[in-house]
Amino acid sequence: MLRALIFDVDGTLAETEDLHRQAFNRAFADLGLPWHWDPALYADLLTVMGGKERLAHYIDTQHPADAGALHARAPEIHARKTAAYGALVAENRLPLRPGIARLIAEARAGGLRLAVATTTSRPNVDHLLAINFPPGDAPFDVIAAGDEANRKKPAPDVFLLALAGLGIAASEAVAFEDSAAGINSARAAGLPVLATRSAYTNSHRLDGAFSAVSDLGEPGRPHRHIAGLEWPGGVVDLARLIRWHGALDGQGAALQALTSR
Repeated sequence: MLRALIFDVDGTLAETEDLHRQAFNRAFADLGLPWHWDPALYADLLTVMGGKERLAHYIDTQHPADAGALHARAPEIHARKTAAYGALVAENRLPLRPGIARLIAEARAGGLRLAVATTTSRPNVDHLLAINFPPGDAPFDVIAAGDEANRKKPAPDVFLLALAGLGIAASEAVAFEDSAAGINSARAAGLPVLATRSAYTNSHRLDGAFSAVSDLGEPGRPHRHIAGLEWPGGVVDLARLIRWHGALDGQGAALQALTSR
């Protein structure tokens, strides 16, 4: 039985990545650092999962001579970046991606539980949710954020944390991701994955997802099918997701075949 949906955040719930890039640049400018991350550089840096880890990697590879002093400043830089990101989300009224709010509403109405499994920091999740849901509304039963996990994606840690918080087995949930590392992370936790393309993961292979689409789609605004399971009308909806998942009950081989595409 399908009991929960587990969502990645950056690139999956919303197209957040370029605001993260801009927030890093604001932090650098505020702190007098002569650095600027353009989209091409940031796309390369996104191969490193987690903002703190991304910053550390940049320091080590681009400024090794000053690495000691710069690593000492890294907590200040990242804290400034997190504050700048929150301001940018509010300024831009950053919306959820197509189909996300609809599917969340369907899941809540259907009695399913909802969780987040992300490498980003918890304040970044809170900023995004505050913009897109009414005050006091908490759509997610569990939020497993990057600072709580021992290892970042593609390790399964953050998805395992989400499953533990929900108190369910991986066979009772479906994960939603947008990146190769995220798909590998969810699969390593035993979860089937539905993948969507995002602005910064256009070059990623989405192998391992049982279905890959441009977005979840809306009635009248269908998504583009990429690979795997196709959705009638170009819309991922809860009723069809439940039927797909129910067909897998007791069919571990079928699940393995579908999710290995």
